Amino acid sequence: MQRVLVIGSPGAGKSTLSHHIAYRTDLPLVHLDQLFWLPGWVERNRDEGRAELAEVLAGERWIIDGNYGSTLPMRVARADTIVWLDYPTSLCLARVFKRWWQYRGRARPDMTEGCPENLNLEFLLYVLNFRNAWQARNAAALRGFSGTVHRFARPDETDRWLGSLDRA
Repeated sequence: MQRVLVIGSPGAGKSTLSHHIAYRTDLPLVHLDQLFWLPGWVERNRDEGRAELAEVLAGERWIIDGNYGSTLPMRVARADTIVWLDYPTSLCLARVFKRWWQYRGRARPDMTEGCPENLNLEFLLYVLNFRNAWQARNAAALRGFSGTVHRFARPDETDRWLGSLDRA
């Protein structure tokens, strides 16, 4: 396990899990949100973001968390392990609200500085529709993947797997 993707709905806990994996494996951690957002919630130029991602992917060791569906094929092509947090929408929504409350008015640690946590209807609708919209897309992208896929439906499954990882 040298090149790990962590994917799943907003609020699933991708960044938190990625930090735990990084601690246990000493793999460098990259948050896609930091590659694709500039301060003030300005989207980075798509080509620039992809170029930065390509540099990360060229490395031999990394953890990348996030979705950014248009980049999934290029990430899957370089990964050896994929962790898919396929949690219920209700849990993800609850966690989104918790995260908003915890970080309201300031950037969370896995986000670009200058992008304060916010909550709006568009984002809530995105979370509500995420599983239906992405399940087939993720499954299709992973078809033919020769590495290891860990797909977890509940946090306790993820916790058991995480507990099985040795500290590097």
